Amino acid sequence: MLRILSFGAAVVVTSALAAPASLPDTVEQRVAACIACHKANEQGDAFFPRIAGKPAGYLYNQLLNFKQGRRQYPMMTYMVEQLPDAYLREIAQYFSEQHAPYPPPAATSATPQMIERGRVLVHQGDPSRKVPACVACHGEAMTGVAPAIPGLIGLPRDYINAQFGAWRNQKRKAHVPDCMAEVANRLSESDVAAVSGWLAAQPADPNARPAPALPGQLPLECGGIRK
Repeated sequence: MLRILSFGAAVVVTSALAAPASLPDTVEQRVAACIACHKANEQGDAFFPRIAGKPAGYLYNQLLNFKQGRRQYPMMTYMVEQLPDAYLREIAQYFSEQHAPYPPPAATSATPQMIERGRVLVHQGDPSRKVPACVACHGEAMTGVAPAIPGLIGLPRDYINAQFGAWRNQKRKAHVPDCMAEVANRLSESDVAAVSGWLAAQPADPNARPAPALPGQLPLECGGIRK
């Protein structure tokens, strides 16, 4: 009898060990695949930018852009093409609420002259090319504006350059009128390098958040600014 009981106990233990552990049904678990590339506590790189702390409306619009073909990246399209809009909004809201500290700016090869030209473009624009100041849309601190304009501080220089290139080559699009495509095509390659050099050289305030509203009207009509 004791031998039978011992055998039964062994079966129970073995079954428990063999049974797969149930995963918790939490937002963190559901976005684990996103975090594998877009680590919330890292700066990001040329391919996988930091998305933590970006306005929820902006993140939702970008998920839609991948789903609907305005942005091209097979992995992202595969991840979101079957997800309902309500789920995309939940993902966007989750990442908008993450505010891990930024790492210090990476070393840059940008010259002081390039950095100064970038500062001028960011804060004043270039009226001769009909290029508005970056701060006119992305906020005075360049940390974005709720609900749908992203911050640019804390992004790697290579990523910023790559996105300007994507707009210029029509590989990245937004709802028309596509204001960033217009700006990208009005800037010279040296100006793009200057802007990315200045942005990447700026330390990010760990307490920075997107501004609640723009101080004035947008200088260009932007179809992508949607709630």
